Amino acid sequence: MAALPTLLLVDDEAHSLNAMRMALEDEFDCLTASDADEAARLMEEHDVQVIFCDQRMPGRTGVVFLTEVRDRWPEVVRIIITGFTETGDMIAAINEAGIYQFLTKPWHPDHLLMTAKNATDLFRLNRDHARMSLEMRYLARSVESKLEDQRRALREGLGFETVLRAPNSPLNAVIAQARQYASFDVPVLLTGEAGTGKAALARAMHYASLRSDRGFHEIDCTGVDDDILEIELFGARRGAIPGLQTGKVGLVQKADRGTLFLNGLAGLSPRMQLALLRVAREGVFRPLGGHEMSRVDLRLLTGADRDLRSEVAEGRFRADLYFALARTVLEVPPLRDRRGDLGLLAQTLLFDAAAAHGKPVHGLSDDAIRFLENHDWPGNLRELENEVIRMLIFSQDSLLGPELISRHILQAAPGARRDCALEAVLTGHGTLKERVEEVEARILRETLTRLKWNKSRAAEELGLSRVGLRAKIERYGITAPDRQSQAEEE
Repeated sequence: MAALPTLLLVDDEAHSLNAMRMALEDEFDCLTASDADEAARLMEEHDVQVIFCDQRMPGRTGVVFLTEVRDRWPEVVRIIITGFTETGDMIAAINEAGIYQFLTKPWHPDHLLMTAKNATDLFRLNRDHARMSLEMRYLARSVESKLEDQRRALREGLGFETVLRAPNSPLNAVIAQARQYASFDVPVLLTGEAGTGKAALARAMHYASLRSDRGFHEIDCTGVDDDILEIELFGARRGAIPGLQTGKVGLVQKADRGTLFLNGLAGLSPRMQLALLRVAREGVFRPLGGHEMSRVDLRLLTGADRDLRSEVAEGRFRADLYFALARTVLEVPPLRDRRGDLGLLAQTLLFDAAAAHGKPVHGLSDDAIRFLENHDWPGNLRELENEVIRMLIFSQDSLLGPELISRHILQAAPGARRDCALEAVLTGHGTLKERVEEVEARILRETLTRLKWNKSRAAEELGLSRVGLRAKIERYGITAPDRQSQAEEE
């Protein structure tokens, strides 16, 4: 059973004190005192919620005592009882003691009981409010701390550390430049072939910049119709688009005080180039259907897969826009110039794909990595990711070997460092005999690798005898991957 609320009754008249106790003791735990000194001792010893105190007492008056109570126990509800109604006393009590309510003598028992109930309810509400205020202050600090932790984790999880590369990668010099550019709030143009990771590098620059606590937004403008691109970038006012009941906020507005990365810059039409020039130069834009310019403060990072300087020279790209966006330029190397990174990239992409599709693997064999390193990867990271996923789909073992690699990649000998496409052979130099032999050697190498060097199956598929196959292998110097590894080590 819950404890009763505790009241302190203070009055120098014994019969009045007993009358109050008798009216309240059924529903409250009542303490009684005949003067302020005795009441103060009881306050020290008990958890009092409400005080009923007579105003006219020998020694300290009720107002004086309750003023002391307010200073030491401010949460206690203070009620004064008086037989006098002088205005001066009432004003003094309100101002000095913070009195909750006055009761005048003679009081009615029901009125006294109702006042006590209301006062204890007020005490409970005040205490709950104080507790909730403390909890809210703690929660606010806790939430702020968690948000800062999340922002820090986000900066670390999307920063330069996530750009995979080998210790001696040619990408290291690019990232060193990007780190320098990140801290300066200027536009940066990232150039490089499609799929080289320009968006990831731009995102890393944002999270290493002074705008890292604001949003990062990106859009690829390649092949997007002007009308759609205008709405995506600059938004639209209500009623500007048929069927759209509300307005649309564009990426330029969303990136206010943050960063916007525009990829596919070389494909922008003259109309969109002009609109982007206003943003780059003045930080202003006009939403579709708007009559006035809106102003934003954002950082523009842009990407292009073609040389914009030649586009400017040929009149296809505005020179003023180029110089507004290319305050600094970063050239991202293609994957064929990062062959030392291939193993790390392929293994990481494989493990990510395996986790996404729920198919556990141990990785790629050394022979498979050698074949992947030999390919030129015209599609860069996107092509590599597609190849790794294809290998994962067809894999039967936890360690993925070269037999799973696409045939056009297998046709190149491990260790080669030039373009090995069939077109290079067909259109290259040399006699007919030399070029036919090159094609034949590639077909043999691809077939043997795909069939895991089962010579009987390879001879059958190629329409050769085992002796004929062996002769061609020796003629072209084709060796099994494990033997090649031994030869390279020797």
